[in-house]
Amino acid sequence: MNSRKISTEYSVSPQLQPAEIALAAQQGFRAIICNRPDDEELGQPSAATMRDAAEGAGIDFAYVPVTTREVSADDARKMADALAGLPGPVLAYCGSGARAEAMWNAAQALRAPSASKETKTHDVVIVGGGSAGIATAASLLKRRAGLDIALIEPADVHYYQAGWTLVGAGVFEPQSTCRPMSQVMPEGVQWIKTAAAGFAPAENRVILADGSDISYRVLIVASGIRLAWEAIPGLSETLGRNGVTSNYRFDLAPYTNRLTAELKSGRAIFTQPPMPIKCAGAPQKAMYLSCDRWLKAGTLKNIAVEFDNAGAVLFGVAAYVPALMSYIERYNIQLNFETKLVKVDGEARVASFERKGANGPEIVERAFDILHAVPPQVAPGCVRNSPLAAASGFAAVDEATLQNPTYPNVFALGDACAASNAKTAAAARQQAPVVAVNVLAQLAGKPLQAAYTGYGSCPLTVERGRIVLAEFGYGGKLMPTFPTWLLDGTKPTRAAWFLKDRLLPPIYWQGMLKGREWLAGPKPLASVKS
Repeated sequence: MNSRKISTEYSVSPQLQPAEIALAAQQGFRAIICNRPDDEELGQPSAATMRDAAEGAGIDFAYVPVTTREVSADDARKMADALAGLPGPVLAYCGSGARAEAMWNAAQALRAPSASKETKTHDVVIVGGGSAGIATAASLLKRRAGLDIALIEPADVHYYQAGWTLVGAGVFEPQSTCRPMSQVMPEGVQWIKTAAAGFAPAENRVILADGSDISYRVLIVASGIRLAWEAIPGLSETLGRNGVTSNYRFDLAPYTNRLTAELKSGRAIFTQPPMPIKCAGAPQKAMYLSCDRWLKAGTLKNIAVEFDNAGAVLFGVAAYVPALMSYIERYNIQLNFETKLVKVDGEARVASFERKGANGPEIVERAFDILHAVPPQVAPGCVRNSPLAAASGFAAVDEATLQNPTYPNVFALGDACAASNAKTAAAARQQAPVVAVNVLAQLAGKPLQAAYTGYGSCPLTVERGRIVLAEFGYGGKLMPTFPTWLLDGTKPTRAAWFLKDRLLPPIYWQGMLKGREWLAGPKPLASVKS
């Protein structure tokens, strides 16, 4: 049973089978909710069958079907009523778990603020303790010490995710990429250690996973992006074994290192899902560093390497493609564009892909010895199912000011933001000062002053010791930090490797997360809007 906890009282799962109900009861669940309509899929057990299994296991059952993650107000009320009448903890399921999560978020958003107790209103509430949230809190306090900030984040550990590529290559130790959340939380910030479940921006409220509310004068959404592992059938069950790995998870990057170190022959497949994803170059980085290791070990000639990319191009900014293609040719990598991973059979070591065929989409199967899989990525449910969401599901913003177009006291940045920039830590480092300046202006009732230009950076590790340093803004405009005589980002350089390997980690831990804005000062809005 592959369940995922949303709160202490609520978990979600892909389609359950009747035999799994007893297991759910053994794990402490006291109620099951089916959010999947009958007959969606051939062989799917009916709600009546599942109800019988639940009764046999001595737990409650409710059938609240919904056909889409875009939950209507009526469906949300039905879900809220079901939750109110069931004992917890509750396990809800649908096809993948996504609708069950959306129904929870929608039901929580219906909650009215408690009339029995007064809810404290903070000057600023930040949702998310990742790179963007911590950096923005630090930048705010740098400008106004003592500002009343509450930060909502359930995790105990903060990760430097940009380092996981090098963990997967054996360059960094895993422990160097994480620290206790308490160590990076800026002094003076009130840490609310739970998750956000929904937003009521018309009432200036955030609904928390424990059912309580928190109010704000200004809200900053920095809740990140959700890796939808469950969207690829079979992937979650085989991660970390059978040669299936991903540098997109802290616990799996060391497995990538082990697999590539041990492989002497066979087929290695690297995948990239449809956009948007965090760090669009990361799927390639894992591949290049693996190939470099095999080339130096003399085994690359015995390994067939494939890059299966759901997109139509190798990299979205054309200026960097020639340098990358030279490495594609050096490593003899087979490029398969518009080819999307759709299923994994870990025991058989077979990956299924959907690709364009002469008569429409077709499924092809490929055996593998190593599969580096990158999952589809979506906006967190608390954002996607809220009034703050753009059509993409991410938090809507003005691309320059990062202010919500409907609710002026709401801002968003980082991976949760719907702006068209690349989702990278470098983007968040530039966005945080912009949001800090504009939030203080909003609190003071003054016009917004700062602008974000879309800057993002992707250090493409094409071999150990050399990097193609892609730096660009909105529309793919090149935005190099350094003059070309010092560092030409369109070519692989040792200087860029030194930056990634030696300089960026301390810049992250001691600079960005401390509100030090080296080469990241906000630009005046007037200069960008004119």
